[in-house]
Amino acid sequence: MRILIVEDEPTLQSQLAQSVREAGYAVDVASNGVDAHFQGDTEPYDAVVLDLGLPQMDGITVLRKWRASGRSMPVLILTARDGWHEKVSGIDAGADDYLTKPFHMEELLARLRGLIRRAGGHASAELVCGPLTLDTRNSRAVVDGQTLTLTSHEYRVLAYLMHHRDEVVSRSDLVEHIYAQDYDRDSNTVEVFIARLRKKLPAGLISTVRGLGYRLSADA
Repeated sequence: MRILIVEDEPTLQSQLAQSVREAGYAVDVASNGVDAHFQGDTEPYDAVVLDLGLPQMDGITVLRKWRASGRSMPVLILTARDGWHEKVSGIDAGADDYLTKPFHMEELLARLRGLIRRAGGHASAELVCGPLTLDTRNSRAVVDGQTLTLTSHEYRVLAYLMHHRDEVVSRSDLVEHIYAQDYDRDSNTVEVFIARLRKKLPAGLISTVRGLGYRLSADA
């Protein structure tokens, strides 16, 4: 899953990016509203953390432009302690949730998980597909009670497939959602990650749909 973090304060931006990466996500960052608008308008993010007090273009304007152009990714806005009017404006502009500064990183991560979960129609933090359970709170995959040992990219591939369980996911979709923007992307490595996952998962859980992509399903 891929997240855009929009924050102009360098220290907070770095802390946010590090924490979100450690939680198992691919992360892109933007430091001003113009760059944020462009990235959110051209890249397929699973969620956005958006500070409202941005240089060049404020966060409310960025969000309104995204929604006006049909961009529907979940957006969590960051507001000042006394900025109740910003919260109202943000929700009216199309935000899905808000968090008031200062905040605990654990709460931000929990809210992000909730936004991504609800966007995919999932009610629980634990995603289940047959004998496989993905605990999104702890970035942990379990099969029949045994925790799987996964690399960061294997986990991202599995998490994306689990969030889109029973759907056909193309290789290009996986590439766009498991790598950050500045990563040297190679679509052939997706096949490598899929092959590794198949060795660690019960047979048949991930199937190949010829010419279209992959499907994770307990009925595969």
